[in-house]
Amino acid sequence: MMNNKPTHQKSPVTEEQIHHQLQQFRDGFPSIVLKKSATIGDGIRKYDTEEISNHIAYYENAIETGVHITKFVPASGAATRMFKHLFEVKEDLEAGIDLDMNHSKTNEFFTNLRKFAFYKNLCDKIPAAANIEIGNLSNKMALDIIRTLLAEEGLNYCNLPKGVIKFHLYEDEIRTPFEEHLYEATQYGADNKSQCTIHFTVSPEHEKVFMKLTKKVIHTFEKKFNVKYKVTFSTQNNSTDTVAVNPDNTPFINEDGTYLFRPGGHGALIENLNKLNAEMVFIKNIDNVTTQSRSKATTINKKLLAGVLLREKDYIFNYLKKIDEGNINSNDISILEKYLLNKLCIILPDSYHDFNLEKKKEAIYTILRRPIRVCGMVKNEGEPGGGPFWARNNHNIFSLQVVESSQMNHEDPQQQSLISEATHFNPVDLVCYTRDHKGKQFDLRDFTDPETGFISHKSKNGRPLKALELPGLWNGAMANWSTIFVEVPLSTFTPVKEVNDLLRKEHQL
Repeated sequence: MMNNKPTHQKSPVTEEQIHHQLQQFRDGFPSIVLKKSATIGDGIRKYDTEEISNHIAYYENAIETGVHITKFVPASGAATRMFKHLFEVKEDLEAGIDLDMNHSKTNEFFTNLRKFAFYKNLCDKIPAAANIEIGNLSNKMALDIIRTLLAEEGLNYCNLPKGVIKFHLYEDEIRTPFEEHLYEATQYGADNKSQCTIHFTVSPEHEKVFMKLTKKVIHTFEKKFNVKYKVTFSTQNNSTDTVAVNPDNTPFINEDGTYLFRPGGHGALIENLNKLNAEMVFIKNIDNVTTQSRSKATTINKKLLAGVLLREKDYIFNYLKKIDEGNINSNDISILEKYLLNKLCIILPDSYHDFNLEKKKEAIYTILRRPIRVCGMVKNEGEPGGGPFWARNNHNIFSLQVVESSQMNHEDPQQQSLISEATHFNPVDLVCYTRDHKGKQFDLRDFTDPETGFISHKSKNGRPLKALELPGLWNGAMANWSTIFVEVPLSTFTPVKEVNDLLRKEHQL
């Protein structure tokens, strides 16, 4: 039995899982062993204009043959963090501290207030906001604007999911990220019957909000873009929650005497993805959208990634079928060894070279028979995000991995040197194939690396705590997939992390 076990608590996870999680807090997680950073020509592919066109044509031909396409959008994030700075300004104003228009973020927000897509709704609540003069903005008016924007009796943006915040102002409409994803799907995600299948993962408390918005706009979008939509939602299974602990690794006990459980991070979404029974899946975060007029680069590069995926899938499936039929020889094995190294960037362990021909066939078959993903990578210009590396997985094989900073050993000079050499980062831009060469759906949980979770430091009600994050969806949760990195332009990465990001050209007409 566990020590200090609270009584009368309905736990979202089993007692065995809690024991294991507490042990993970005590033991910690091993750092990822990096071999080298993935760069252009050495782990990251870069295609010229003609090659891009050929891959796009390959994808478009596959659509005509009936490949099933799903767009998967993690959308459970609340908008709260978008307004972090405004919360701080609000606290200052409520404490009697004058508005500081010399602060760059404060100045940028109020000076450009009219450029935000939610401005009209703000003025509907505060008519006087339509006539404000920034040079004479009073503390009271600034506070009223922030309160109206964030509070439940106003626009309630502090409680809404980011996916339904008004992002883009058009001449005849205002679109949320949710609606921009609907539009995006028409450009690269429609099948040969003009159906767009989109799945959003949402928080339980936000599901009704998304469903209401779907009902409101779906028919308009279908008519406008001549498509049919199949929009579905799922929530993170609470069986993937993790127990929180105090700084000394003892269970964090709530005021009512129960354990504190927290969502296990985006890695928990591998369960949601696994239940889709999908074939080819585009994955992209909810806030990484741009305006319709600027979406051409996104469309081109999504189709590029899809074309690369399908070409490699067809090549791999051809050899898997040959192995099944017994029509493979030592020359084929030699070809596949070079393919694994030069195309899939997999370095076979030393023990492989001692195998006889039959064991080599078995080893290569196992390596090739797994889900495939193609990840877009953009040049690193200071944006946060996981980096592309050649790294060792839990099967002692070096392959391409998306590695977060928290997974790296920054204390090791050699590893730190490799980290500093990274040229690109992952903007969460993936296309995946989740069936095998016989059309059977993979159980994606079989291809994770459970030792790639990490521990983060949080707080609740002023009390410090440690939280356990599951292996990230595009990190350890896909550690044992066949992985290909392709450079895509930075213009395809247009996230909104804070409200002033909406003032960037990517979000303005």
